[in-house]
Amino acid sequence: MKLDNNIAKILKEDFPIFKHNLGLVYLDNAATSQKPKQVIDSILNFYEKDNANVGRGVYSLSARATKRYEDARKVVANFIKAEQKEIIFTKNTTESLNLLSYVLSSILPQGKNEILLTEMEHHSNLVPWQQLAKRNNMKLQFIKITKDFTLDMNDLAKKLTDKTAIFAFTYASNVLGTINDVKLLNKLAKSKGAITIIDAAQAIQHLSINVKEIGCDFLAFSSHKMLGPNGIGILFGKKELLEKLPPFNTGGGMIESVSVDSSTWQNTPEKFEAGTQNIAGAVGLAAAIDYIKKVGIENIKEWENQLLKYTLKRLNEVSNIKIYSSGLDKSVSLISFNLPGIHPHDVASLLDQKKIAIRAGHMCVMPLMSALGVKGGVCRVSLAFYNTFEDIDVLVDSLKEIQERFAK
Repeated sequence: MKLDNNIAKILKEDFPIFKHNLGLVYLDNAATSQKPKQVIDSILNFYEKDNANVGRGVYSLSARATKRYEDARKVVANFIKAEQKEIIFTKNTTESLNLLSYVLSSILPQGKNEILLTEMEHHSNLVPWQQLAKRNNMKLQFIKITKDFTLDMNDLAKKLTDKTAIFAFTYASNVLGTINDVKLLNKLAKSKGAITIIDAAQAIQHLSINVKEIGCDFLAFSSHKMLGPNGIGILFGKKELLEKLPPFNTGGGMIESVSVDSSTWQNTPEKFEAGTQNIAGAVGLAAAIDYIKKVGIENIKEWENQLLKYTLKRLNEVSNIKIYSSGLDKSVSLISFNLPGIHPHDVASLLDQKKIAIRAGHMCVMPLMSALGVKGGVCRVSLAFYNTFEDIDVLVDSLKEIQERFAK
């Protein structure tokens, strides 16, 4: 099903939020996407028909719940071309990365004491490594960005060394939209013997991801950014590495045996899923993936590229606008910008009066804001396949009105 403006309007009807908020122009999809009725119904269906705890009951209701939970794991694994046992359910990307930051010490390569990040990292892929570095007396390094908002490969060549133990990097920037060449970055890191970790939170909803082709050790993303429910995330890890790692949380569900003075753990992935999990969330995530597959990830990418092109064209009609974007074919469908002399929060508040939802602020990337020389943050428009040209027209017309208002 090739997407166009008319199909986008039809697909928008699958999303109840727009029926209950008439006139809403939702352009904050990078923060969280809206949920189609199919996902909402799948969660309701689970609670009404199959609700029970998983892995702990021999009765048929528990068996059905367990099957739906494990079927969801299989759906996720197939979506990113992983093995089922390489998928760990967490709360979100942030928890996935924190989990790694607490357990990786046991397998860090000997003689390596540096962690390499990039200037475009979200705080969720920065602060956990900052804390690991403090705990283990390691050094943090950051790859700079260029004037066209891409990674400085010359700087990478200087900072990716035999001392690099971990290289953690974003697949796509949540402010610049920049899509990094993750396959190349992984290859370069592996040539230095580093562990590779990818934050895919801003890529999973826009791009086809194949962890086998990329070759990364770990990859994390969140359900709520890809049409799924809140409170469920994914950590992919190579099976041979997961088996070497200790658990992050301990307690019920992840143990093999317990005595008064010792315990042993189940195998991966159960080892990392202590306590009752977000079972309905996993079911909802699987439904979201089914929906994305039905629309087609390549169709989504193509239509969002058209939307991005149209948005860039229209935004450039706004006088003196400052746009932070790596441009077409290098970016997922989001654009950050500033209107000189107008605080981003003022822009967002005035747009809200017209039922236009955008994000404004530092976007949880304060080091990137410093690198860009930006004070007070930016405005961010982030698009999904259910957005239309008309959404963009309303946005740009409103931005022009805001400028006129401040000019008086």
